[in-house]
Amino acid sequence: MGVKILLVEDDVYLQDGLCELLRKENYVVDAAGTYGDANRFCTENTYQLIILDITLPDGNGLKLCSHWRVQGKNTPVLFLTASDDEIQIVRGLDAGADDYVTKPFRLLELLSRIRALLRRNQPTLYNNDGLCIDLAKMAAFKNGKPIFLTPIEFQLLSALIKNSGKVLTRKILLQNIWDDAGMFIDDNTLSVHISRLREKIGEGYIKTIRGVGYEWEDAQ
Repeated sequence: MGVKILLVEDDVYLQDGLCELLRKENYVVDAAGTYGDANRFCTENTYQLIILDITLPDGNGLKLCSHWRVQGKNTPVLFLTASDDEIQIVRGLDAGADDYVTKPFRLLELLSRIRALLRRNQPTLYNNDGLCIDLAKMAAFKNGKPIFLTPIEFQLLSALIKNSGKVLTRKILLQNIWDDAGMFIDDNTLSVHISRLREKIGEGYIKTIRGVGYEWEDAQ
């Protein structure tokens, strides 16, 4: 199967045109027109690139991108924005976007940006002090021996590593990793998962920021 791209664009005519263009370039394309559909597609499938419109009928592309990044999804994101305002662009990059193009855009430029992002999309590998984690393959090893992690534990691990050096609050982790935005999850559940994760990977990686959340740091 070829390179798989998720296109998120609510303008039906633009969506159809871009799908046709991308498929002519031999990309495999899924198309979504809403925040909800885009999130569902990204949950159920693996993509090498996401083209994401900022303004969606049921949400905001910036928020959606941030949500994916907190979850540990490292798929390159190319924002489509109708504004070339510097603040809007900065917000997009701060949300985790890898690049952006402003509407109206030249098709050849868009294809060039896509190729550049795909070249840069290498598997994310963490390797330090005997702990090796391949985020792309969802595999973890300690001193060469495989570590069994549950899906929730791996999502927590991915979120912490992808946001290394930043404090992730308990609220953010609960909202972005559990279904229904963590509304029905006991706060103690997060503590239990963090504790089990530490037992498996070692104590020195996940730092507790009392009253706030957790931060990933390299073991000393």
